[in-house]
Amino acid sequence: MSAPSASPAKKNTPALSSTGARKTASKPPRSRAREFALQALYQYLVGGNSIESVDAFTRDLSGFGKADSVHYDALLHGCVREAAALDAAITPRLDRPMAEISPIEHAVLWIGSYEFLYCLDVPYRVVINECIELAKAFGGTDGHKYVNGVLHQLAAVQRPHEVAADAAKGHSAAPASN
Repeated sequence: MSAPSASPAKKNTPALSSTGARKTASKPPRSRAREFALQALYQYLVGGNSIESVDAFTRDLSGFGKADSVHYDALLHGCVREAAALDAAITPRLDRPMAEISPIEHAVLWIGSYEFLYCLDVPYRVVINECIELAKAFGGTDGHKYVNGVLHQLAAVQRPHEVAADAAKGHSAAPASN
């Protein structure tokens, strides 16, 4: 039995890895920036290395040149600078102590909260979706579901007008089941 030929419609769909995540080649620069920021924040959280050394190491990784370096800088340095405030916003929405959250989920929640507060040009639904994709690609089996629930709660607090406007249009503000 021969393999089916690719249809023209398949050309526009993003290439997926074996985990179902989009392959790096098909990702937009901001998505790449989030991935690199996540990797750097993970190194910062787990390794305890200085942000300068983590930043330098990350910039040398393959594919960094295709990332939105301005967005990467904002995420990495902003999350580290605002870590205490981000944790203070995130912690009340957790069902366990922050110390029990995986470093990947912790970093993804930092990115989401930071973007809600400081990247107002990115719609809150995009922030949530991008963070879910990060958690799917880098986190544990069901980490993305946890991230989804926490970020929906944060969105209601950090972007209340946007969430309310969405609800008025008939969009559900409840976490989607992924």
